[in-house]
Amino acid sequence: MRTQTIRLLLYATLFLLANPFLSPSPLFAEGFRVLDHGAAATGQGAAFSAQADNPSAVHYNPAGMTQLEGIQFSTGTLLIGGSLRFNSDSGPKVKGSLGSTVSNPPPSTLFLTAHLPALGLTNLPNWTVGVGLTSPFALQVKYPDNSLIAPISTMAALPLIDIKPTLAYKVNDYIAIGGGLDIYTFADFLGEGHAEIQQNAAPGNAFGIPAGTNLEGNGRDTALGFNASLLWTPFRTAQGLPQLNAGFVYRHGADLDLHGDFLAGGTRLAGAQTTIELPDVYTWAIAAWPIRNLQREWKVEVDVEYADWTDFEDLNLNLSNGATISNRRNYGDAWVVLVGTEYVLLSPSFLPQWDVSFRSGYVRSETPVRSRTLDPSNPDSDFNAFSVGLGFLCHTGGHFLGILPCTGLGGKAIGLDLAYQVLLYEARNIKNNQQPLLNGTWDTTIHVGAVSLRLMF
Repeated sequence: MRTQTIRLLLYATLFLLANPFLSPSPLFAEGFRVLDHGAAATGQGAAFSAQADNPSAVHYNPAGMTQLEGIQFSTGTLLIGGSLRFNSDSGPKVKGSLGSTVSNPPPSTLFLTAHLPALGLTNLPNWTVGVGLTSPFALQVKYPDNSLIAPISTMAALPLIDIKPTLAYKVNDYIAIGGGLDIYTFADFLGEGHAEIQQNAAPGNAFGIPAGTNLEGNGRDTALGFNASLLWTPFRTAQGLPQLNAGFVYRHGADLDLHGDFLAGGTRLAGAQTTIELPDVYTWAIAAWPIRNLQREWKVEVDVEYADWTDFEDLNLNLSNGATISNRRNYGDAWVVLVGTEYVLLSPSFLPQWDVSFRSGYVRSETPVRSRTLDPSNPDSDFNAFSVGLGFLCHTGGHFLGILPCTGLGGKAIGLDLAYQVLLYEARNIKNNQQPLLNGTWDTTIHVGAVSLRLMF
């Protein structure tokens, strides 16, 4: 049975890795860092780094994988819609989008964890391995070709994915540690398979290109980052479950040295190179369960994150003919506060074969983008986000969707998580931008629907 289970999960993993629906998220949060990597976390405002008790712990806190029994698999997707609005000081209005009414294909995540004894390695009881596929940094925005800002931007995309081989070790009942690699790369089946920015040639440009001609700079790279984490559990219930967790996660950013082409009207004019410096991110998290017994659980969590974007100073496009297209960024740093709660009914009388979770959350995020260098590809601002969510975990005796036994296929349980989040960006009045055309009011609203499926073996 163990061999069949492992084979099934490997097939599922390979299928999803090859599936074009694993598209990076066109959602920008602080900077262009994505916070949502699982519906259970999204429903709690992504305040999950101290709880970290499902396979998305691979991202949120690898040390939390030591809380997971057996082999566990989860995959999820986001339905994202929203609008970007710019009211120029000179009069014209511009409306941008995330590519379509709802992002298509929808961005998705994948996680697989295994407690080593479940793989037959019974002499390694304190070790858990995992792998994840996420899009922690992403952009996808579009503006009309005939808008006021077309000479500055008509499209930007960063279809970056992160492959995360991860390992965790339970030191004792109080402390666990974890860490892994972040392999940032691009894939041909995701978007165009490279980062790109587009704009229309301005009249009288230095290259002598006819005004209105579509210009594109693109590039790709594979870069290596890493992460390390700690989970401390000073208090447990009589059943051994955490009553208080404290977590710390460090994510080391990588430098993407992008190499590609500079095109005009679809014709290659030169090779192109630029560098994106991804930030170091620090997360401190604490979760407490005021109620945790055999009938119900109530968790409250607060996470604080610091993202150091100060190394991202420019996005200059260096051409093989010796020319340079200057693109100053000069990002700063940013703090993010995430608050979430979860209330769980364990095998309630109205649904005895299920555990039912009710979730809500709040996020307050600063922006590292300065007014002077704000760009249409990332018109970021401080924002408030509000979320709600539901979770259903089906176990012995239950039937998923009324059809599939929840302990079928050699499994122990099947989970389904749903969430909705709205991100309300503060209207940003720009007066001193390095591109005078961008002076005016920028306003963004984004809606996110999240769904995740979890299998436990």
